[in-house]
Order: sequence, then structure tokens, then C-alpha cells
Amino acid sequence: MEDQVVAQVVNLAPIGASIAAGLGVLGAGLGIGKLASAALEGIARQPSAAGDLKGTMILGAALIEGVALFGVVVGLLALVL
Repeated sequence: MEDQVVAQVVNLAPIGASIAAGLGVLGAGLGIGKLASAALEGIARQPSAAGDLKGTMILGAALIEGVALFGVVVGLLALVL
């Protein structure tokens, strides 16, 4: 009985890894979209602050991408391990 349960869990691992990686990338895409939207709105309201907003936006986007990469790696590790 235990062997059947373990086999079923192993068969579902690729689905779980795919969902984890997909949600991580989806969240990062939404976050970067929201970040860019807010930065462009800020630049439109105050064009003189464009340089500061661009630098902050690029830093924020890099951090969000890093979190997305961690999500994908954890999903792939769940698949392999």
C-alpha cells in the first residue's frame, strides 16, 4: 500500500514542479509590470526625477527577477529530488 502512495507522489512531481515554476514567473511578471507602470507614471508627473526613478526601477526589477529565479530553481529541485 505504501509503495503505491509513493509511486503516485513521484508521478505528480513534474506537475508540482511546473506549477511552482509557473507561479514564480507569473508573479515576477506581474511585479515588474506594476513596477514599470508606477515608474512611468512618476516620470510623467515629474519629468525631472526621471534619472532617479529609472535607477530605482532597474534595481527593483533585478531583485524581482532574482526572486523569480529562486522560484524556478526550487521548482526544478522539487522535480529532480
